[in-house]
Amino acid sequence: MPNISRDEVAHLAKLARLAVTDDELDTFAGQLDTILSSVARVGEVAADDIPPTSHSVPLTNVFRADEVRQGLTQAEALAGAPAAEDGRFRVPRILGEEQ
Repeated sequence: MPNISRDEVAHLAKLARLAVTDDELDTFAGQLDTILSSVARVGEVAADDIPPTSHSVPLTNVFRADEVRQGLTQAEALAGAPAAEDGRFRVPRILGEEQ
């Protein structure tokens, strides 16, 4: 069973560039020890008749059929635009941009 010390937690915090207080070192040491102990027991839980999986539940994708539909005309696309010019959307010039 893992047993992580305050010094190891302080070293990990330094590597991760985290500022932690002395109280946090004690808290994190206990939490990390619990996590590491749980991970160490994974081999005890798995049974020979259960195949390894990548996800806890089966993944299913929902696909819709591709349907060809009529697109918008240029006039329909520009109808909701705040400003249009020469069949295009008109946008404000960016300051400092050359012409």
